[in-house]
Amino acid sequence: MMQILFSLSIFIITLVFVPKFLVARQIPHEMRGVWVSTVFNIDWPSRAGLDSQAQQAEAIAILDQAKQLGLNTIFLQVRPAGDALYVSNLEPWSRFLSGRAGQPPYPFYDPLQFWIEQAHKRGLELHAWINPFRASAGANHQNSNHSNPGLQKWILQYGNQNIFDPGSPEVRQHLLRVVADLITRYDIDGLHLDDYFYPYPVWGTEFPDTLSFRLFGTGNPATRNDWRRQNINMVIESIHNFVQQHKPWIKFGVSPFGVWRNRSSDPRGSDTRGGIESYDHLFADVLLWEKMGWIDYVIPQLYWHRQDNRANFNVLLEWWHRTIRNRHLYIGHAVYKIYEDDPVWKNPSELPGQIRAVRNLNRPSGSVFFSQRHFNRNDLLGLADTLRSNLYRLPALTPNMPWVDSNPPQPVINLTYGRGEVSWETVQTENPFNEARRFIIHLEPVGRRAKAKGPVWFITGETRFRLPRRPLLSRSRYHLSVMPVDRLSNVGAVNTLYLISY
Repeated sequence: MMQILFSLSIFIITLVFVPKFLVARQIPHEMRGVWVSTVFNIDWPSRAGLDSQAQQAEAIAILDQAKQLGLNTIFLQVRPAGDALYVSNLEPWSRFLSGRAGQPPYPFYDPLQFWIEQAHKRGLELHAWINPFRASAGANHQNSNHSNPGLQKWILQYGNQNIFDPGSPEVRQHLLRVVADLITRYDIDGLHLDDYFYPYPVWGTEFPDTLSFRLFGTGNPATRNDWRRQNINMVIESIHNFVQQHKPWIKFGVSPFGVWRNRSSDPRGSDTRGGIESYDHLFADVLLWEKMGWIDYVIPQLYWHRQDNRANFNVLLEWWHRTIRNRHLYIGHAVYKIYEDDPVWKNPSELPGQIRAVRNLNRPSGSVFFSQRHFNRNDLLGLADTLRSNLYRLPALTPNMPWVDSNPPQPVINLTYGRGEVSWETVQTENPFNEARRFIIHLEPVGRRAKAKGPVWFITGETRFRLPRRPLLSRSRYHLSVMPVDRLSNVGAVNTLYLISY
């Protein structure tokens, strides 16, 4: 009798064909991301000078934590300040790896390649995050790119920063070469630009781009701000065009400052009184980029709480929701503000409430958290537990992007199950769009006891998956299926279902 029961748990006893939508509709599409900042070793590596094994161990711990929290996307800062956390012939190795600019990690390895492989293995997306114009980080840090004669004259000192002048065609061409190099050589899922276009203003000090304005602009002071915005527009458009020509499945997005313009500056603006306005001070015309289809997603940094009188989270959320209609809107949340001396941020329900408000938008959306290191702290007001056991208890795919491609990948083949492990094979294709990149292992409950617990699913980047152990007393019967997912989160057909005990 025991042998029969054991056999029922590991072998096929029925073949069932179920319409794809009955299973796939249960899998949410929601951005759940985290920024991993490398500038000043904010998140990774924990300090400069760690050997390669220690760096890799920290990276794996971050990726495992992201998976446990229910996240699905890593935004890894790979170019924090005119440098590279990857093999590059265009820019020097970042000092945030070895402690010295231009020095590779030891023993040698390619950090970005390592992150990509390990993220994909776990079914996570990896978006390469670059800062476009920061030439150095830190007031007393000599920029290592000064040795580049073509760029040297276009590095401007502003406050305590060295900035590549966006008004210089040479600077913009160099940036495009950096992007082209990244996109061509690495299997990244996305390219991500942060909020630092022109630098944040140093009040009372004009950005020193007089020379480039005289050479490449009109020279008329009345047009200077429009010229600056046009410089950034050209960067965004050129990156978009390159991506579309070479790897159109790569998602291109930005994370602007959360206030585009106040209503007092523009009737189209938000009902806020923010001191900084992205359009006027950082010269980022995000609404134009979205209108023209140059970006795939926008992640405004809404780093205010829901009771703020000057820039209220709910007010800004609704404004961005109304304004960004043709592309995806994700929301950036300020996890670090939990540690501020503000009773609203000390409320354990504030950030979960923000996440729920984003979900209530009833559109492809999601949340991205700044930044990863804060999830390592014990005094996070229960946010990590709330994500892990409630809000993100079951995994989600990133939202798909039908304006790029909506064709699903081919179903998996040779699906087998035995002794708690599922395995399958993929159908080879020459079309990168339809290549299976991730897989959903879906368990549909059978019988009253199992149905009470609801469906269970897992997401992986490998073609073999061991189901997590469950106590014998909690096991029920499920139909098991596997669905492929392509680069743009399009879900392929459900494979033959198996009846298993789990």
